[in-house]
Amino acid sequence: MPTALMAYENETDSLTIGGITVENRLDRISIYGSLDITKDKEGLEYALKLKRIIDASVDALKRDKSLPEHIEILGPDTVENPF
Repeated sequence: MPTALMAYENETDSLTIGGITVENRLDRISIYGSLDITKDKEGLEYALKLKRIIDASVDALKRDKSLPEHIEILGPDTVENPF
């Protein structure tokens, strides 16, 4: 598992923070799950990790001079069961 996310740079990076998963894609960052940011050192650590991911995503988006208004996210292809 990588320690830093290179936002929008590959289709392989995946991070887990507490109960959430962050998946890197070329066209999106997917964040799913549930995370409690508690008022303690662990909560601070989780909040900082999440902030770094959001900051990296925002920075990458700001650098892209050809950013479209909206992209269409296509669903997976359905294939016939080979069995």
